[in-house]
Amino acid sequence: MSPFRRFTTLWFPEVGWRYLVAIAAVIVSLFPVVFVVSAALNPQGTLSSAKLIPDEISATNFQRLLTETDFPRWFANSILIATFSSFGAVFVSALAAYAFSRFRFRGRRPGLMFLLLVQMFPQFLAVVTIYLIFARVTELYPPLGFNSGWGLMLLYLGGALGVNTWLMKGFFDTVPSSLDEAATIDGASHAQTFFRILLPLVAPVLAVVGLLSFITIMNEFLLANIFLTQSPSKTLAVGLYGLVASQRDNNFGLFCAGTLLTAIPTVAIFYGLQRFIVGGLTAGAVKG
Repeated sequence: MSPFRRFTTLWFPEVGWRYLVAIAAVIVSLFPVVFVVSAALNPQGTLSSAKLIPDEISATNFQRLLTETDFPRWFANSILIATFSSFGAVFVSALAAYAFSRFRFRGRRPGLMFLLLVQMFPQFLAVVTIYLIFARVTELYPPLGFNSGWGLMLLYLGGALGVNTWLMKGFFDTVPSSLDEAATIDGASHAQTFFRILLPLVAPVLAVVGLLSFITIMNEFLLANIFLTQSPSKTLAVGLYGLVASQRDNNFGLFCAGTLLTAIPTVAIFYGLQRFIVGGLTAGAVKG
C-alpha cells in the first residue's frame, strides 16, 4: 500500500480528522485574542481602522489609557474590591459549609434547599430592592452607600454565598468525621477543629472558590454600573464600558488596551493557585 493511500484510508479517517478539529478550535479560540492585541497595538485606535495585522505598531493606546483616563484608579478599585470580596466570600462560605456538613440542627435541610433555590433567580430581579435599600443607606451612612467600594463589597459577599456554600459542603463531606472526633477527644473546640484541622485539608476547594469569586467580581458589570456612577469610584468593567458607550469608534484602541491589562491579575492569580486547583481535582477524583 502506497503512503498516500495509507494516509487517506487509514490515518486520516481514524486520527487525522481529530487534528483538523483541534486546529479549527484553536483558531476560533485565538482569533478574538489576536484581534484585540492587534487593535491595542494599532496607533490609529479606531474601530474602522482595526486590522488583524496593523500597518504600524506602537504603545500609544496604552499611554493614552494610563494618562488621559482614570484607568489606574479603576484598576486599583477592581483589585481591592475583588480581593477583599473574594476573601470574605470564601471565609463566610467556609463557615456555612462547615456548619451544614458537620452539625445536625432543625432547618438544616430546608436551609440548604433555600440557598440552592435563591441561586436560580436572575440577579437583576433584586436590583430594584437593593437600589432602594442602598439609597436609604447612602442618606444615613454615605461610606457604605452609592459610589463606595465598601458598599459594593457587602453586596458581593452575599451574591454567590449559595453556590460557594454548596461547593464547599461537598468537599467538607469528603473529609472523615473521625478527624473531628479525634480532635474533640484531645480537647479541641469547634473553632480549633475548623481552623487547624479542616481548613488545611480543604485548601484546594478554598482556592477554587476564591479564584471563581475573583474572576466573577472582576467581570461583574450590572450591579457595579448601577452603584458606581462617579468616574473615580468605577471598576474596570464600568470604566471600560464608558469609553466605548458614546464613542465606540474613536476609543476602540483604548478599550482593547484596557482589556489586555485587565486580564493580567486574573491570569497571575490562576497560575499562583494552579497547584491547589490541580491538587483539588486529583483529590476529589480518588476519594470515595
